[in-house]
Amino acid sequence: MKAFKKVLIWIAILPFVLVISCKDNDPAPANDNFTVLTDYMVANSMDLGDVVSGWITPPPASEADVASFVATYYIMDIRSASDYAAGHIEGAVNSTLGTIVADATQATKPILVVCYTGQSAAHATVALRLSGHPDAKVLMWGMSGWRSDLAGSWLGNSGDNGNIGVGNSNWVTTSTADPQAFDAPTWTTTSTDPAEMLAERVAYMTSDGFKGVASADVLANPSNYFINNFWDAASVEKYGHIATSFRINPLTITNGEIRNLDPTKTIVTYCWTGQTSSMITAYLTVLGYNAKSLKFGANSMIYSALEAHKFVQPTVDLPVVTD
Repeated sequence: MKAFKKVLIWIAILPFVLVISCKDNDPAPANDNFTVLTDYMVANSMDLGDVVSGWITPPPASEADVASFVATYYIMDIRSASDYAAGHIEGAVNSTLGTIVADATQATKPILVVCYTGQSAAHATVALRLSGHPDAKVLMWGMSGWRSDLAGSWLGNSGDNGNIGVGNSNWVTTSTADPQAFDAPTWTTTSTDPAEMLAERVAYMTSDGFKGVASADVLANPSNYFINNFWDAASVEKYGHIATSFRINPLTITNGEIRNLDPTKTIVTYCWTGQTSSMITAYLTVLGYNAKSLKFGANSMIYSALEAHKFVQPTVDLPVVTD
């Protein structure tokens, strides 16, 4: 009889034992992941304001400055292998957006990420800054700012080619939309440990490639997107903005502005050059938003009207080496 009672007791408590023993292996509930991750990021100085701070550096002003510039950084060039071989900054190593976090384990100096225009490198720099390299930086304008013969991408999306917003009915001077609060995005993860969650989300972001959208597509159909103009208020008043845009800046976890983004929409961020917006897009992707960066920013829409933040073809061609 006593043996029988023991069996009944074990039958009663077995489900609870199984739940406890399996807890560490179960995915975290989707609705809790955003809070767990963002709390961890804020506690470890990885709010957006921390990540998007001091993240860009211009190329040297002259060839005489190149040696000291190169000596300062561990340079990671994420262009294609063929373009890297055709001409790269001396000492640069070839990597990719998808492998840059793993490749960065070889770095012994602050990392400088190089791409074609500074936009893909911004994605990569966010990945590095969230993965133990908080001083990683982007080479401003990418290789387009290093040599005039490598500036094709920027030249094709600025100057005379960057005025599609001028006179466009969807470039307006009305007030930006009033922000409102939304639910957080939901996603699943294989871990309940926030550091592991972050590593998993960074890996997802980098493996999914650069997330950009052409300005022509957004101007043609602004209502298809949740558009955030990442300018100060005075600049919006001076230049106007894309119709239906919000202006959510600052955009932090700590003060709750991040919850003014609609997780059910494709969130398009735009800035002056597409470099800052690429940083923000990468960060939002890590948090679970469906985010895209408006490529080349205002330079691709109202270039002739801009008084600053404009790409200009380099007048000094800095040296490269070939493989």
